[in-house]
Amino acid sequence: QVQLVESGGGLVQAGGSLRLSCAASGRTFSSLTMGWFRQAPGKEREFVAQVRWSGGNTYYADSVKGRFTISRDNAPNTVYLQMNSLKPEDTAVYYCAADLDGSGYACWGQGTQVTVSS
Repeated sequence: QVQLVESGGGLVQAGGSLRLSCAASGRTFSSLTMGWFRQAPGKEREFVAQVRWSGGNTYYADSVKGRFTISRDNAPNTVYLQMNSLKPEDTAVYYCAADLDGSGYACWGQGTQVTVSS
């Protein structure tokens, strides 16, 4: 299994930036895909971005495209989410997740709160 620990959340004004980190430990897989999701109060959890560990291919939700950037660093095994031009509607708990073998996101972090004030 993979253990995931997020950090970097906080309070920021609209238009500001934050960088989230997700440290991964445990087993690693060549087909590993790492993703970020978020859940706002009263809403369902939604996909934000993902990166393929091998090759670095990325994919973004339309709502964050052009503003957020996902990246990974092999040493240490960390995934980042750089969030720029933040909007109040980006306020949510952000979760890091791992798809170990292409069968879906089975490992989740504890979440980190991001609050964007207007």
